Amino acid sequence: MLDNPRHVASIDESSLRYEGWRIVAVCFLLATFGWGLGFYGQSVYVAELQRQHGWPASLISGGTTFFYLFGALIVVFVGEAVRTLGPRICLIAGTLAMAAAAVAIGAVREPWQLYLADAVLAFGWAGTSLAMITNTLSLWFDHKRGMAISLALNGASFGGIVGVPLLITAIGQIGFSNAMYLTSAAMLVLMVPVILIFVGRPPESHGWHAAAKPQSSAQIRKDAMRDVGFLTVTIAFALVLFAQVGFIVHLISFLDPVIGRERAAVAVAVLTAMAVVGRVLFSMVIDRLNQRLAAALSFLSQAVALSVIINLHNDYVLIAACALFGFSVGNLITMPSLIVQQEFDPRSFGVLISLNVAINQVTYAFGPGVVGLLRDLSGGYALPFYVCIALQVIAAAMIMVRGRPATTA
Repeated sequence: MLDNPRHVASIDESSLRYEGWRIVAVCFLLATFGWGLGFYGQSVYVAELQRQHGWPASLISGGTTFFYLFGALIVVFVGEAVRTLGPRICLIAGTLAMAAAAVAIGAVREPWQLYLADAVLAFGWAGTSLAMITNTLSLWFDHKRGMAISLALNGASFGGIVGVPLLITAIGQIGFSNAMYLTSAAMLVLMVPVILIFVGRPPESHGWHAAAKPQSSAQIRKDAMRDVGFLTVTIAFALVLFAQVGFIVHLISFLDPVIGRERAAVAVAVLTAMAVVGRVLFSMVIDRLNQRLAAALSFLSQAVALSVIINLHNDYVLIAACALFGFSVGNLITMPSLIVQQEFDPRSFGVLISLNVAINQVTYAFGPGVVGLLRDLSGGYALPFYVCIALQVIAAAMIMVRGRPATTA
């Protein structure tokens, strides 16, 4: 129960003057750097390090897999870190780790240095990506949490659409190492003052930190792994993200021989743009929807889009199918936190969403590799994409299994 009902009534989360929206802007900037350097930047690192050093692609991409898996181990503890240290310290720590990782990647000269840099990058990713942003915003938002998270995570798309092209341009002008050093400096100069100025103490009545007598994090995780409702959410989204990441990584390779490189690039751009459109439109209504039903319909829409992509090879139809697939891409990383918020004890929110993100990250880290392996074994993309469709349909059925009534104690 909340200690100060009158204080809760005085907070209007829908007001533009509410301080929480400044935190949304901070998290938008954080997501821009986090995804630009931690997620989308991986393709740039692989290409540049292979060009500079001639290392095998498998060696460099192995570093990417290591980054995701090691990062998943760290992400598990983000919730309790925010609860213990507070959001300001955690956001600054994430910023410093990501900036240090950018410097380390730019300084790589030997393969072992790449893996060390990826280890530092994993800390930066944990402190600047989904778990950190969700945990932070949950301290300021309750009724408008879905909108807040959705708007902040548009920074992730911004990092891919704008950040990566800027990084590539800088590499062309001043070289890979100098570009990484410059990006690191830009992140520090922008993010640290912004966090110090705008991220203060969250409202006492908001978020899981307001509930008294929190359980131990270990007990929360133990109970969650035996809870049907939590398992259906986590496994369903893990399956869908496995399929989604695997498909997107291989999309250009599939489309190139079908419609040509230029139109394949257009299809990818449309998919990315629709992810932003879908996230913005959903943010207006997402807090009022049945979250599990909305997730199931999103999973099925991607399955339909994939079916069209496999079977119809008309240029415009393929681009339209990519648009349909992309419409739900951004929302699939927002919905788990909203379901957890609705159905579980608010004292457990930070730990549960961090555990969910970690499990999802471990799972989707293998998506591109499995899709590539099935493609090599079958001689085409039909089999791996049909496997992705099957996973999405299974997930749509699984997500509708709630398990137990919502707990709001």
